[in-house]
Amino acid sequence: MTEPDDTPSVAIDAAAIEAGRRLFAHECVFFFGAASSDALPPPELPEIAFAGRSNVGKSSLLNAVTGRKSLARTSHTPGRTRELNFFSLAERIVLVDLPGYGYARASKTDIAAWNKTMREYLAGRTNLTRLFLLVDGRHGLKPPDLEMMTMLDKTAVTYQLVLTKTDKVGKAELEERRIKINAEIAKHGAAFPIIAATSSRARSGIEELRAEIATLAEAEPKQ
Repeated sequence: MTEPDDTPSVAIDAAAIEAGRRLFAHECVFFFGAASSDALPPPELPEIAFAGRSNVGKSSLLNAVTGRKSLARTSHTPGRTRELNFFSLAERIVLVDLPGYGYARASKTDIAAWNKTMREYLAGRTNLTRLFLLVDGRHGLKPPDLEMMTMLDKTAVTYQLVLTKTDKVGKAELEERRIKINAEIAKHGAAFPIIAATSSRARSGIEELRAEIATLAEAEPKQ
């Protein structure tokens, strides 16, 4: 058992933490699933998207952040999310669960179609405020993550890296990983410069992520 890292990657003040708590005390409900870019809901509220490799723990993190046990479906089989799933939070902001990339038990045709839908969503969604790109804290960036970062740079979507499963990584190892990831972030124009570190199981970093989302909920959509 490694010692979990419980140090937030950025200082969040008490007021922001409280704003995050109040926001996520409201109901978060699924309202739309889109299998293609021409079937998306109207872009009315600010949107925050979550993306990551199929086994990165995205569903677990979404459940932890929203405080729901089964908001997003978790599975031992990677690649279960096959649509863009939209969740309304307090009718103030929309959380979007994107299909996992890098692995899925599906045909190459289906995977190509999901990737096309995701690219078109990212390139054309004017109310997309930020994308949280989840990276397994045990392994760091992998080739599919780097490919995703390059695509996000091209679509000019602001994205922030969020390390998951950090309870399974020692502090020294995690800090070394952060240094390497920071060096990579510097090469990507659309990357937000601060890394978030989270653990769904230990619930570390969850309050800070909620606070960040509460701040983004107040952002004005891009024109």
